[in-house]
Amino acid sequence: MISLAHAQTAAAATPGITDFLPLIIIFILFWFMLIRPQMKRAKEQRKMLGELQKGDEVVTASGQVGKIAKLGDQYVALEIADGVTTHVQKQSIQTLLPKGTIKGL
Repeated sequence: MISLAHAQTAAAATPGITDFLPLIIIFILFWFMLIRPQMKRAKEQRKMLGELQKGDEVVTASGQVGKIAKLGDQYVALEIADGVTTHVQKQSIQTLLPKGTIKGL
């Protein structure tokens, strides 16, 4: 009798797939709601940075608006006013603006 009760508690103590099911569901939700959209945004950002050209109007992460005067591998010369050029890292470019946006500011 005692060995039968011990066997039942030992069987109940072994983890099954149903014990891990809530963790699996949480991980799947986490993947689709957080990780996947972030990877998609990063891919779009890399594509946008790869397609930059001289004369494009952009906004940097710090909020600086300007026109690309010179484009390098790591750095971009950004013309923020007539005759005023700053150098920023290419990775800091956040948004590509439509042509003529700067004139409207």
